[in-house]
Amino acid sequence: MTKESSSPRREGVRTSPVPSKPSAFRKPPLWTVVPVAALIGALAGGVYGTVRTPQYNATSYVLVVPTEKSDPAAALGFATAYGRVASQVAILGDAQVWAGVPAATLRANVRTETSPDAPMISVTATSSSASVAVSMADGVARSLVVNGSHLQTSTNVKVLQFSRAVKPTAPVSPSAPLAALVGASAGGLLGGLGLLVRPKRRRTAPAYGTVPNPSASQSPAQSPQSQPQPQPETV
Repeated sequence: MTKESSSPRREGVRTSPVPSKPSAFRKPPLWTVVPVAALIGALAGGVYGTVRTPQYNATSYVLVVPTEKSDPAAALGFATAYGRVASQVAILGDAQVWAGVPAATLRANVRTETSPDAPMISVTATSSSASVAVSMADGVARSLVVNGSHLQTSTNVKVLQFSRAVKPTAPVSPSAPLAALVGASAGGLLGGLGLLVRPKRRRTAPAYGTVPNPSASQSPAQSPQSQPQPQPETV
């Protein structure tokens, strides 16, 4: 009977972590995202406030009063109606001639507001020039007065210019420091939201090297279970 030799089994292994190489560049902590975003927002806001052309607002007021054949409720209703169609009335009338701007500019830069308690219409014009803003507001208000005078016999209300626009002395657009402050607030807010909604990083298992376990690597000849058992003899 020959003794068979077999190679040791590699069933049990012992694992040991492989040391990682130190990185030359260390990533900054996550909390630095918020101040960096706020700084970027402040710079963007400051540049926007410096480069943007200042805008001026001028407001003119129109009053609708009832005649002897009408009542205050009717005047209030017509004031609301005139406020809604002020842009169309101004374009059809001579407002663009009086203001010295095209009709598209009036439509885009003039807005009207009415009050539910008083039959008054406020006409506000916005322009990069203070004098042009005054001309636009007064031109639209004058167009409303002319149109109301033509329709007075049918509406029984008078449309009067209550107050002319005053030339503004300061722009309504934000200054560079204010724009920088708003930009910093918006940048910090966006940076904080980005940290909250960022995807979570998956934890990767470290790399391990395999080292054979001496206790588990036994040859079949040394294992007691692998020894040949004696067979009973039969007669």
